[in-house]
Amino acid sequence: MNRPAETGTVAVGCSEAPVLRERGQREVFCGLTGIVWLHRKLQDAFFLVIGSRTCAHLIQSAAGVMIFAEPRFATAILGERDLAGMADCNEELDRVVNELLARRPEISTLFLVGSCPSEVIKLDLANAAQRLSVSHSGRVRILNYSGSGIETTFTQGEDNCLHALVPELPASADTSKSLLIVGTLADVVEDQFTRMLDELGIGPVHFLPPRRAVDLPPVGPGTRMLLAQPFLGETARALTARGAQLLEAPYPFGVEGTLGWLRAAATDFGVTAERFDAVTAMPAARAQRALGRYQELLAGKRISFLPDSQLEIPLARFLQRECGMEPVEVGTPYLDKQMLTGELPLLSESTRLSEGQDVDKQLERLRSERPDLTVCGLGLANPLEAEGLATKWSIELVFTPIHGFEQAADLAELFARPLMRRDRLIFSSCN
Repeated sequence: MNRPAETGTVAVGCSEAPVLRERGQREVFCGLTGIVWLHRKLQDAFFLVIGSRTCAHLIQSAAGVMIFAEPRFATAILGERDLAGMADCNEELDRVVNELLARRPEISTLFLVGSCPSEVIKLDLANAAQRLSVSHSGRVRILNYSGSGIETTFTQGEDNCLHALVPELPASADTSKSLLIVGTLADVVEDQFTRMLDELGIGPVHFLPPRRAVDLPPVGPGTRMLLAQPFLGETARALTARGAQLLEAPYPFGVEGTLGWLRAAATDFGVTAERFDAVTAMPAARAQRALGRYQELLAGKRISFLPDSQLEIPLARFLQRECGMEPVEVGTPYLDKQMLTGELPLLSESTRLSEGQDVDKQLERLRSERPDLTVCGLGLANPLEAEGLATKWSIELVFTPIHGFEQAADLAELFARPLMRRDRLIFSSCN
């Protein structure tokens, strides 16, 4: 089982490995799903999906919101008159937005989120957002992005949302360094990272998204950027265009990933090796001990990832190097090498990488190879379980806090649970 790589170690890994690129039927959630975690993070924002009843059912089902709750998302449903072109969609949208803002005066930022119906695709939400911003000037910021399943997959909704926020960030001409952590993190994880970075003497530290949309972080030539999620390519490139500098690092999953992620910031901010070790040694050792509970169960087990969340490559690295698992195939919806420069060298070069999906071909490989565990979307999990294959829902890996030292064992446990459940079922059937 591999230990965290030392600074300066040169590795090739999967950096130059061939990638199986497939284009066919795919089984993934659309980008609307990102609203489920974004609305929890941005506490003064509202997400208005412009779509159909199907969109409303998806969001409410995924979020588990009770019918009498007062959530910060809703769907402006296009009815039969709208879909038939008998009603003016812009007038209807204006009416819904005006009613919403009159009823919810605490909203500081309103996102108009596009979806799949043809009439929505024809509706220019960018112009609608500008028009409504003028009519509600000084009262609320109105932005738009697409969560359409035609244009986006599962986690791309967050990338599109944060990308829409980038032009709104205050410009900073200050050349002194600040750190911007990009990607939605659970509040408890954000607090843990804030404390550790403060102990390292790194700061000021900002987060995108912030907890309140009115507290957007500044960006400029002194901004150093660390990504917390690998699916934020468009946001990262937009921030780079505004002067921010992206720090190359693995993602903070597991002990190795978290050390590498923190070390990238520490190196850039001139933190000494002695201080870095003094701050990180105890939490890293504690996380390593906690991981030990699951390493024996996971070691030697074979795992395949079907493309869904774009977390697949960092998670495969964690499971291979820190838990001793053998990735058979690591599939991802999009393989953005610029966002994975800190990850690909750490993944074994023997790992088969695939980008995109042809679900029938991928299922054929899966049935032939029969890994011990398959990470996939909800739509495929039950059929695969019926065929005797243990599965892990990839959506749970986005909804659960998994970043940082304190969550390393929790992350390993997410993969251990289905294997423990399978062992119990086999034992029960034998008796």
